[in-house]
Amino acid sequence: MKKKIVLFILFVLPIVAYLFFASGVNSFTKLPVITPKIADFGNWHSLKGEKVSLDNKITILGFSGTEILKNRGNYFNLNEKIYQRYHDFKDLQFVVICPLGTEEETRKVVEALAAFTDVSQWHFIFASPAEISAYYDQLHLVGKLDKDLGTPNVFIVDKERNLRGRKDKADYKEGYNTFHPADLSNEMLDDFKIILYEYRAALKKNHNATKEL
Repeated sequence: MKKKIVLFILFVLPIVAYLFFASGVNSFTKLPVITPKIADFGNWHSLKGEKVSLDNKITILGFSGTEILKNRGNYFNLNEKIYQRYHDFKDLQFVVICPLGTEEETRKVVEALAAFTDVSQWHFIFASPAEISAYYDQLHLVGKLDKDLGTPNVFIVDKERNLRGRKDKADYKEGYNTFHPADLSNEMLDDFKIILYEYRAALKKNHNATKEL
């Protein structure tokens, strides 16, 4: 019996401890701010004619460019790896800024997603090329839009309109490449969980403070 206990302490316990801390890393980390207080959207409307805002929402932000139909696979990847897992979270939205004139192509992408997904938290909004360029520039990112005003990257924006990511030089991350499912399943999912943990912890703290009052 003693021998089994010793073997457990020497071999099993370290593995259990490693798995615990590895899975709980998000609970003890805060995702850095890459760009603080980015601008809200202009007087832009979605396919449904709705006004969309960044305020008080956790937003996954994308830029489709004019080739949205050609690059529709990127949105299917994002939908499968992130959206479908978390779209029930009421304070979450997925917003894609599209050039004016791409409404019909965008509608086809939304209809394809709607065939197997509740798309109520997907928002495709439209702006002029000049407005899109100006909006992207104020994000102050290293990556740039392509010639079609798009990027495969999507960005995490918190409820206070801060663009979040990783600032460490060895692991800098301002956006997540929707072309590569592994990037979404690993790095983006990890960082997104951190944001969710931050808000859940804040809600719990506020709830406890209210009870104390």
